[in-house]
Amino acid sequence: MAFVIVLAALCFLMLAAYRGHSVILFAPLAALGAVLLTDPALVAPMFTGLFMEKMVGFLKLYFPVFMLGALFGKLIELSGFSKAIVAATIGVVGRSRAILSIVLVCALLTYGGVSLFVVVFAVYPFAAELFRASDIPKRLIPGTIALGAFTFTMDSLPGTPQIQNIIPTAFFGTNAWAAPWLGTLGAVFILVAGLAYLESRRRQAAHAGEGYGNDLVNEPAPFEHGRLVHPLLALAPLVLVGVANKLLTDALPKWYGSTASFAPSVVGKSAPVTQEVAKIAAIWAVEGALLLGILCVLAFAWRPVRERFAEGSKAAVGGALLASMNTASEYGFGAVIAALPGFKLVADALHAIPNPLVNEAVTVTTLAGITGSASGGLGIALGAMADTFIANAHAAGIPLEVFHRVAAMASGGMDTLPHNGAVITLLAVTGLTHRQAYRDIFAVTVVKTLAVFVVIAAHALTGLV
Repeated sequence: MAFVIVLAALCFLMLAAYRGHSVILFAPLAALGAVLLTDPALVAPMFTGLFMEKMVGFLKLYFPVFMLGALFGKLIELSGFSKAIVAATIGVVGRSRAILSIVLVCALLTYGGVSLFVVVFAVYPFAAELFRASDIPKRLIPGTIALGAFTFTMDSLPGTPQIQNIIPTAFFGTNAWAAPWLGTLGAVFILVAGLAYLESRRRQAAHAGEGYGNDLVNEPAPFEHGRLVHPLLALAPLVLVGVANKLLTDALPKWYGSTASFAPSVVGKSAPVTQEVAKIAAIWAVEGALLLGILCVLAFAWRPVRERFAEGSKAAVGGALLASMNTASEYGFGAVIAALPGFKLVADALHAIPNPLVNEAVTVTTLAGITGSASGGLGIALGAMADTFIANAHAAGIPLEVFHRVAAMASGGMDTLPHNGAVITLLAVTGLTHRQAYRDIFAVTVVKTLAVFVVIAAHALTGLV
């Protein structure tokens, strides 16, 4: 019965998300409903002592990353830099290689720190124009954008500032550059396999005589090729974010040492505030890098940004609040579920997987799939089982960097099930339905999930990190 209660709570939240309801509202309802059916007396204590505690703790650590990332992406859009990057990439790759062009543009933007959601809005008009000109079915656009933005640059490539690559740092004491060779290997596998799949789908459509399509909705106006900034100038903020992230990741632990503490200057006696630098240095590094990227955009493009900065920054902060609150609510939900007797049955079943890395991968990708969120599932899994993963790592002699990379990559595997918020947003923006376009998104998801086990096998066979 305990397991049924946990499963029912997870299914309820998944159904609510699939139908477009707010996770911020339904995550606590689902969690407390499960508590009510298990032990009614614990509803209030678990809400304040566990759900809210974990939710606020998540926001304390990661909201600045969400906010700075959203603001940086919005400024890249307002400055016209995103248009310049797209136009330059198309010029280099060629308009005839529409799928490769869009994948590379998405990869450049996401690896440079632009939010996945911002990338969808920024790239879709160009993707539609390229696919229309190349007579490639529009229904392949979501899968193409998903490959470029939701996969290898989200959590595989070392140093990516996306939140899925940052969350493990607080649990394992690692940094965003953890396991660089394994991450690069996984990224190459995803890119090659994903492009091969999408190209085969394009050839099938061409052989069947299927063109771009008719009677489509949400068709963007053709892109007006006006005056654009030089592509190197447009790329400068993205490069700065990547370089600064790496430099700060290396420098901050040396500057602060193992701990950083200060005594608040308030009336009365206050205990010193002490923080373990190893657990938060990676978060500080990403925040500092994004802040430098924002200042770089403002310095290079203040005039075009100035007129729309107020409204643009409000939209960015609003988006960051919504995204972070959604994830934090799922994190609180996971903490409550993990405290229930029924979750022990799930944990015991997952513990039965002997290989520690496979155990971690299956655990993370399962919870990411259930919640429909890579960051949410990752936060739930590590919040509940990080100590177990660390113990397994020490027992097996596996570096925690490898556990970081496997956890991050696994979070971006089965998270893109139909109820995933990014998938729903992507389909809505492109004016397509699950029936029309989800097949290709799911295929990319399968490729991404397989890549995790390719990385695990590579480490087991070669010891590569």
